[in-house]
Amino acid sequence: MSTEATLAHPEDVGLKRDIGLIGLIWTSEGSIIGSGWLFGALYAAQAAGTAAIISWIIGAAAIITLALVHAELGGTYPVAGGTGRFPHYAFGSVAGASFGWFSWLQAVTVAPIEVMAAINYASVYLPWLQQGENQLTGAGYAVAVALMAVFVVINFLGIRWLANVNSGATWWKVGVPVLAIVALAATAFHGSNFGVGGFAPFGAAGVLSAVSTGGVIFALLGFEQADQLAGESRNPARDIPIAVLGSIFIGAVIYLLLQIVFIAALPSTAFANGWANLSFPAKAGPFAGLAIAIGLGWLATILYIDAIVSPGGTGMIYVTATSRVSYGLSRNGYVPMAFERTTRRGVPWFSLLFAFVVGLVVFLPFPTWQKLVGFVTSASVLMYAGAPLAFGALRKQDPDRYRPFRLPAGNFWSPLAFVVANLVIYWAGWDTLWRLGVGIALGYLLLGLAAGLKLNPRTPRLDWRSAQWLPAYLIGIGLISWQGGFCSGGPASTASCGARNHLPLWWDILVIAVFSLAIYYWAQAVRLPREKTQDYIAAHPVKLAA
Repeated sequence: MSTEATLAHPEDVGLKRDIGLIGLIWTSEGSIIGSGWLFGALYAAQAAGTAAIISWIIGAAAIITLALVHAELGGTYPVAGGTGRFPHYAFGSVAGASFGWFSWLQAVTVAPIEVMAAINYASVYLPWLQQGENQLTGAGYAVAVALMAVFVVINFLGIRWLANVNSGATWWKVGVPVLAIVALAATAFHGSNFGVGGFAPFGAAGVLSAVSTGGVIFALLGFEQADQLAGESRNPARDIPIAVLGSIFIGAVIYLLLQIVFIAALPSTAFANGWANLSFPAKAGPFAGLAIAIGLGWLATILYIDAIVSPGGTGMIYVTATSRVSYGLSRNGYVPMAFERTTRRGVPWFSLLFAFVVGLVVFLPFPTWQKLVGFVTSASVLMYAGAPLAFGALRKQDPDRYRPFRLPAGNFWSPLAFVVANLVIYWAGWDTLWRLGVGIALGYLLLGLAAGLKLNPRTPRLDWRSAQWLPAYLIGIGLISWQGGFCSGGPASTASCGARNHLPLWWDILVIAVFSLAIYYWAQAVRLPREKTQDYIAAHPVKLAA
């Protein structure tokens, strides 16, 4: 078989290849345009003032850097749950199981956060859904369960039906923010707002904090959904790179324009207590409250409708992604084979139901949208961090494989992407990272139990040597965060979270960069032998593209 022939479709048994290019683009775009656009501009402005614009540019640059790496990997290795399986090919079972768990942990928490956003807006008219600081009431929790159940039912109808529903919803989801941009810019654009309190009232620390805790990175998450569904793409070689890069470009432009018009349209009364305390009447907000404040009641009505549609569409896709990641983990032998069971429509039903149950549990320790944002952001970027490591290794272990999108200067972009991922993780704050550490430890316990009880006959031998850098990486990033100056509520100088604030700004960035590069090149040095990588890739048979 020729090298180019090996491009084709790694066979994920039971899944149907029913998604075309538009379906893939809209799957990623539908994940990017979710609750982040409803809240991101407000929280970023509260954290950074007018300089939130810079936060969005930094965030977009960070995500695009990571997306470039994913575009090559997704097109080259089109398998279900790709973000968890690329490290498996490059570094073996220990690293593969770890990053697979990070991927699943991220995906399973997104659907609940989108449900939370929808309920938050709905509570303006249905106040019995929430109490206190936007926390769910008993009735609110019941509604959250019902919404999660709707996501599962739609998924059970099959991937083609899901893609069609999502495509229709995404046209709406993209159209509404574009309408808001045009309406706000045409009605109330006050250039003087950009000078209130100075351009960066909270300094560089506020700008960087907003990237992680202000909802900037969270809003831009989702481009990897095309990777997760690669096993169900009709033409993954062509479509995966286009979907990954195209979706992030569209999303980044929309979010940057939303931040600009949001700041420009704010009435002077909104600044009464400074940027950190921007507020709107009652519970209306942020964009709906702004629309009401400047007399655009019709726009506020559309935004309240969109506050259900946008988060709902994103939540639905992430329920899909969660089930595909656990399917991929089972195919690699890390979790019980029950997660591979599919319906006649090609839906991994056990994975889907398990994601539903865990999603309901997530509401308990994180009862508000804001409390979940930092956690989801950190888990997401930790998941993304595995791709640059795998990228560098697979270029050496599998050099002859045809790559439909080959990233120019890949040896430069790959380590840079790893540095960027770790900076975003660091900016999320110590109080977020120690909670993430608990989730990681729980994952290792569960994976260990599955292996010990032999719940999957394909459980691989543990490749400890090629993952020797992993404990140092996880512990090291935690220690740097603990000694650093960021909390989930902002810089440690103004917020209290247990961070020691011993690393001055800019020096901490240098420490993260040096640490990241040391881990990156250590991982490359101990990667799996080429023959072992080829065995792992061959474990999933390859078919010629039709």
